[in-house]
Amino acid sequence: MEKIKICLVDDNKELIQMLEDFFATQEDIEVIGVAHNGKECLEMLQNLEPDVLILDLIMPHLDGLAVLHELKGAEGEVPNVIMLTAFGQEEVMKKAVELGASYFILKPFDLEYLANQIRQTKGKVSPIFTSTMNLSVGKTKTKRKNLESSITEIIHEIGVPAHIKGYMYLREAITMVYNDIELLGSITKVLYPDIP
Repeated sequence: MEKIKICLVDDNKELIQMLEDFFATQEDIEVIGVAHNGKECLEMLQNLEPDVLILDLIMPHLDGLAVLHELKGAEGEVPNVIMLTAFGQEEVMKKAVELGASYFILKPFDLEYLANQIRQTKGKVSPIFTSTMNLSVGKTKTKRKNLESSITEIIHEIGVPAHIKGYMYLREAITMVYNDIELLGSITKVLYPDIP
């Protein structure tokens, strides 16, 4: 089986170490390079060709957006980019998507969730994910149920209690973005007004 080659770029060395340890346990994902700032990242990418680049947004020397800007102007094949960020500002996210980011993940995040996003970004789906999807082929309600329960689980994991005001609103917004990632580019203009 061909492994998905990834590079990790974050100025938080503990996070990088944790990610390296986690991906060492994944049979289908291999870390081929690590950098701690945007400048190191661009130097690393001159020698390596990852399938997916995990890129932090806020870093010293060159931030994630500057790296994306450089990659956009570069010749040759550019990896798929998953951005990591501690706060999701709409304008910044929109700019990153324009510059070629495939996906955003807010910190703190679940490692399994990141692994599944890497597989999806590369076009491979984990076996667990596949079996869930096979069960729901032709059963949209079942699929929606699975999606809702997954989203609910993630919301609970990050510590948002179900009784909080706006909980259902948040869950619906996440579902809409899951079904149409383009909505991330127009959160206040399209996503907010469309939430029932």
